[in-house]
Order: sequence, then C-alpha cells, then structure tokens
Amino acid sequence: MNAPAQQSSDPLEADVWARLATVSDPELDESVAAMGFVDTVQIDTNGEVQIGFRLPTYWCAPNFAFLMAHDMREAVESLSWVSTAIISLRDHCNAKEINHGVNAGLSFGDTFPGQTAAELDKLRATFRRKAFKRRQELLLRHLKGADMTPQQLCAMHMRELAALSLENDEALHLRARYQEIRGEFGGPAGESDLAFTTDSGEILTPDSFDDYLQELRRVRVNAEFNANLCRGILQTRYDETAEK
Repeated sequence: MNAPAQQSSDPLEADVWARLATVSDPELDESVAAMGFVDTVQIDTNGEVQIGFRLPTYWCAPNFAFLMAHDMREAVESLSWVSTAIISLRDHCNAKEINHGVNAGLSFGDTFPGQTAAELDKLRATFRRKAFKRRQELLLRHLKGADMTPQQLCAMHMRELAALSLENDEALHLRARYQEIRGEFGGPAGESDLAFTTDSGEILTPDSFDDYLQELRRVRVNAEFNANLCRGILQTRYDETAEK
C-alpha cells in the first residue's frame, strides 16, 4: 500500500503509520512519513510488516539512511501485534548493505566495516541537539507572538509551561515537540526547573533573549531549507508530490 494510506481506516495500517510518524530524518527533524520517504506498507497475516522507502538521491549519506531504516524497524516492531518488520530501501547506492544490516540486526559498524557505532551515535547526538534548538525557537517565537515577554519566558518553569492554556493545535504541537526533547538537553527538566535554557543548561536573560532567538533561527532556517530541498528533489525524482 502506498503513502496515501497514511489516512487508512484499517486500524493495523493506522498503527504502522503512527509509529512511522515518530521516526525522523536525523538531519531534518522531520518525520519520514511526512517527508514522503516511506512509499509502501504491507501487512501479512502472520504479523510481518514490510516497509519500503526511498530517498531524494541515489547517493544520500548511508549513515543517515541506516539510522532511518534502523529506527523504522524498531518503531514498528514496538507494536505488540507485529512479529517482525522488514525494511526495504530502494534506488540507493548502498541499499543492499543497509537492507541486509538492518534486517539482520547488525550494527552500523558491522554493516559498513571501518565505521563504528560510536560515530553513528555521535552523529545522532549532533542532530538531536540541533532539533532541540529548532523546536525551542519555534515555541519561543510562538509564545512571544502571543504577547509573552522575554522576562516571562526566561523565568518560566516546566510546570508553568505544561499548564499554559494554548489557543490552537499548532501551539499544542509545538509545546509537545519541545517537551519531548527538553529532557535530553538544557539540564534538569523537572516541574520546578526552568523551561527554557540553552542546550548546555545556561540560563537565558531578557537582555540577551533576542540575540539568542536569532542564533536559534539560523539553525531552524538551515534545517527547513534542507527539508524543502529534499522534498523538491524527491518530487522531481519520482514525479510525484513528496509530502502526502
């Protein structure tokens, strides 16, 4: 079944697409489903799920492709009714190696001799840090646009952020995305801890707030440019709309 089935009324297919929606391109912090990378989902009667995906170019970085394939398999296999998930990358220069490695449960280093799992972990951490900055900037700009002052935002605690009455689904989505990653960066993230700090846990001040937002904006704009470029290349390569 192809990508339009993301809205399928079949509950099992809906489960699979929901899990795929949690898997991101590590560089872009965008869902592989929303990006249009996943183009087929097939479910067998024995609980085996076959997932086909493709990327914008034949030479997309193999480490990124491996991460996405690995994360898709883990996400789908977390469903209680799934016996196994088989990932099939196609139209890629390293498709054979990646498909074999991911489906055999091999590490990146075993799949590509000479590479190490530590290198892949470092890459993932680098892009998760960028994702933190991008999500934080989007939420801060939204709250500032809703007439919250830099003083209020710099002093806000996690419990106050969670208790905010937000006006629409977009705002709720931005908050949820930020809360999901806040515990990974910025220091302690308990209810009494500050909601907004730098990725290394430094306290924000009203005087430096606008400059800090500009710094974060550069990270977001770069990621969004790359995401739009990928969508355009994918659309051209397969002569279809990349985002379903």
